[in-house]
Amino acid sequence: MTDIASYFPITNPTIIFFVVLLIILFAPIIMGKLRIPHIIGMVLAGVAVGKYGFNILERDNSFELFGKVGLYYIMFLASLEMDTDGVRRNKGRFGVFGLLTFAIPLIITYVASLTLLHYSQIASLLLGCIMASNTLIAYPIVGRYGLQKKPSVVLSVGSSMIALLLALFVLAAVVEAYKGETTFGFWLWFAGKFVLYSVALALIIPRLTRWFLRSYSDAVMQFIFVLAILFMSATLGESVGIEGIFGAFLSGLILNRYIPHVSPLMNRIEFIGNALFIPYFLIGVGMLINVRMLFQGGNILMVVLIVAGFGTLGKALAAYIASKLFRLPISSGNMMFGLTSAHAAGAIAMLMIGMNIETAPGQSLVNDDMLNGIVIMILFTCIISSMITEQAAQQITLRDKEIADEKDTKLTEEKILIPMKYPEYAQRLVNVAMMMRNAKNTTTLVGLNVVYDDEDMRRHQEQGQQLLDRMAKYAASADMTMTTQVRVAANIANGIRHAFKEFRATDVLIGMHMHKEVSQKFWGAFHQSLFNGLNSQIIMARLCQPLSTIRRIHVAVPSRAQFEPGFYRWLERVCRLAMNMECQTEFYGRDDVLPLIEQYIRNRHSAMRVSLRRMDHWMEMPQIASSISDDHLFIVVTARKGTVSHKNALERLPDEIQNHFSGKNIMIIFPDQHGDAMEEMTFAQSQHTEDMSLYETMHKWVGRKITWVRRKLYKLTKH
Repeated sequence: MTDIASYFPITNPTIIFFVVLLIILFAPIIMGKLRIPHIIGMVLAGVAVGKYGFNILERDNSFELFGKVGLYYIMFLASLEMDTDGVRRNKGRFGVFGLLTFAIPLIITYVASLTLLHYSQIASLLLGCIMASNTLIAYPIVGRYGLQKKPSVVLSVGSSMIALLLALFVLAAVVEAYKGETTFGFWLWFAGKFVLYSVALALIIPRLTRWFLRSYSDAVMQFIFVLAILFMSATLGESVGIEGIFGAFLSGLILNRYIPHVSPLMNRIEFIGNALFIPYFLIGVGMLINVRMLFQGGNILMVVLIVAGFGTLGKALAAYIASKLFRLPISSGNMMFGLTSAHAAGAIAMLMIGMNIETAPGQSLVNDDMLNGIVIMILFTCIISSMITEQAAQQITLRDKEIADEKDTKLTEEKILIPMKYPEYAQRLVNVAMMMRNAKNTTTLVGLNVVYDDEDMRRHQEQGQQLLDRMAKYAASADMTMTTQVRVAANIANGIRHAFKEFRATDVLIGMHMHKEVSQKFWGAFHQSLFNGLNSQIIMARLCQPLSTIRRIHVAVPSRAQFEPGFYRWLERVCRLAMNMECQTEFYGRDDVLPLIEQYIRNRHSAMRVSLRRMDHWMEMPQIASSISDDHLFIVVTARKGTVSHKNALERLPDEIQNHFSGKNIMIIFPDQHGDAMEEMTFAQSQHTEDMSLYETMHKWVGRKITWVRRKLYKLTKH
């Protein structure tokens, strides 16, 4: 029998490329389940398939080629996405915080590496440069809370650019110094070369770019031109003794104003980098890591503790000193620390530069302990950054008491998108939309039917159009306008999201999943992707009887719901529904939100029959369920993850509804949130996040097994 181990490591270039593509495809899915940052997932995948892991792939020349491209691409994208205009407008504060967040971690890490790890001066400087820079991993959290314009956030973004620029400059000087004697003449010559190189690029690249972009509009040619500029800058940098990654970073800064952040060219640049070059580079880095060193004693844990500990301490000191200097509150200092404490691909790029420095024949400046330690440090700092930024975002939101604006309910035009599939349920959804229309009858309905692009597409299109035509006539009988569209899509959630944007809708009203033969999950096959990928108001309804037969409405509201931007929008919809149905309505919530609800109803819907009941915790849901009859409607206002009103108890909402509200009329509302959901996955932030992590799944599975064992034991003891 042939030994399967003889086929490994794989050396066939075609199979190697195929395996790498599989890793790039499945790593985000697995890492989403494990709640591990995407960038670390790619590196860990490289460890697994490399010679120090399961020895599946050989690190052939493709990893050298794509690794080099990915290395430059990371630095290029980092500078291309920076807000250089904002830095120019506020260069004073940015300069101070940028110097602090660069110099303090550099000095502390350098001293700690020399004295505690006993590394050489150049190795200590390399670690200092790595910890002096940072990556804005946690910035998407700020976007979810709508805090992009806060002084602490603006300062953090600008200072990150300055810190990275200075770190790359020092790294280039260190590498150059290692090659020769560090005399005064050397430093004078290095400074002259650096200034001449930077000025030459600043003069040549803008003129070339303006001429080319005006002369040629072909998408492919523009993309190739940008890549040519990138590698020209890196090559020229290496030729004058400055590291290529600095040239890549500098070219991105120069091209920044010529490539708008929202443009087809920028989309192509990000797409090809995030899809291929950067993951290939990260997997290649993972293949260099000797994971066996973790189990052979070594010095890895000491490296992680000292580098991550002292480097993070330096970032914290810089943030809080700057917040004191600028007279910002402690919550702003927390935000500045959270945003500037993470290290990601830039750290790996600098580490790879160090690996190319030979201290002796066949011996690199970066040993295995340092390589493994830095990768683990990246994981730790990403977690620390995300946690502190999340906490600081909530602190700032509550500190500034930025309650949602009532003006949001006075929109002149409202468009409710109603995805419909099942004829027996479509009319009830349209009825709900009719009950939620405004008094001036300017609300427009958009009927949507999304069909899969398969062999039955034509038949489903005809059935969908017939359904929409019937619903349009039904809406017209109530003097309401309904626009209809049958849409073909490979993914139902994406089809709904794209239609939402095309029609400029304000709400989505969709039926809750009830067909177990389609999916056993509570949210169904695509509902979870819909509310995770769309930050606008989504109302999911499960109506077991006509609206006209419902006698009472119960509304459960989470604490701090008033800080969500969509607070008054969903409240207005619920009030219209209750007024048109002429139902008694009971609101359950804490004392922080109930007075605002009462005031709004008194001012806007004084004739509404309403009562307010205190609900201290979501654990009281079973008691609420006991008071809800079959002819009542229970409305739950929930929250997406990473929002100010989200709480862990909401994670158990599907179980609560299944256990206590089976067969009841249910409506779940996801309020409006700040900004737009991510459209694509990047090397720093994965778009795909699982609603339930692997740890939560295992916890539930173990809990079910323990319950089963207890029941068996109870039956045995009873008999």
